[in-house]
Amino acid sequence: MGKKIIYQLNHQNNLQYAENKRVRTSQNTTKFPYHHKDLWCHQPSDDMEKTKLKHISLYEFFSKFPNEESARKYFELKRWNGHVRCPHCGRHNITECKDQKPMPYRCKDCRKFFSVRFGTILEESKLPLHRWLMCMYLLATSRKGISSIQISKELGITQKSAWFLCHRIREVWMKDKKEKLDGIVEVDETFIGGKESNKHFSKKLNKGRGSVGKLIVIGAKQRNGKVIVKHINDTSAYNLQGFIGKHVDKNSNVFTDEFKSYKGLTGFVHEFVNHSGKQYVNGNVHTNSIESFWSLLKRGYYGVYHYMSPKHLKRYIHEFAYRHNTFKVEILDFIGDTITKMVGKRIMYCDLVN
Repeated sequence: MGKKIIYQLNHQNNLQYAENKRVRTSQNTTKFPYHHKDLWCHQPSDDMEKTKLKHISLYEFFSKFPNEESARKYFELKRWNGHVRCPHCGRHNITECKDQKPMPYRCKDCRKFFSVRFGTILEESKLPLHRWLMCMYLLATSRKGISSIQISKELGITQKSAWFLCHRIREVWMKDKKEKLDGIVEVDETFIGGKESNKHFSKKLNKGRGSVGKLIVIGAKQRNGKVIVKHINDTSAYNLQGFIGKHVDKNSNVFTDEFKSYKGLTGFVHEFVNHSGKQYVNGNVHTNSIESFWSLLKRGYYGVYHYMSPKHLKRYIHEFAYRHNTFKVEILDFIGDTITKMVGKRIMYCDLVN
């Protein structure tokens, strides 16, 4: 008899618990209208669908540019927008040469021959335009970069040609106009290079460890925005605060770590987190965004390039910055923007190796 009463009491308690849970759930539906299972199958809104970028696969890319002629027309479209203009005199009185020899076009006014390569970084390049487009696609879609050896295998050219090709494209990306950052800006510095303990005895500097022998890069990232990077010689207050003053709008919120060279920063709302005291977030103050960019750069350094010389470091870091700043741009628009910036840019092989 006692067991039956206890069973009935437990059954009533379970029913009451289930009823209370149902009431609480129904009350919370106004604040959280979707069931937890519905969240996984919830369809995105029209605004989300509009902002979603269309990825161009390698197959689609080859379908759009199957041969050299299609690549040439694309370069001409992006440079002249359908109206061919003489790069020598700037006039439109143009005639097309038969069989495109010695060049595709000839100006009737100045009587000079020219092609879409003239006056750009493509000038005097013997590589087909089709391979130039393919290299731009590979650099644009490789989030952590791609080595010149891999480029040479994909394009069927030598490593020397692939290395020169990639650096010319990186030189174009450095032409990108750098607008000042505003709002909340995170600033931090990082060190690029191998460990002193791993170096050969003849190459060791014997000046300690840590940052000894490494290259210094400073970066500023606008919260949920663009990033600006620069190679500097040292971490003095003159270099760090000078970089901030040049690339960040006055009265912006500048978040850094506790490094002593940031102390005394004027003209900005400066706040910092104490990393040495294991403080990484203090309310809205943190440098996690710029640290995330550094981690991506380091993955490219350790896993892809393995070595960045002081002479070419600026091109490598600007490659990662440019790719980060244009991640919302579709691939074909990205390539088209690169082509438009090629005009007036020229770099010789001897300038890179000497």
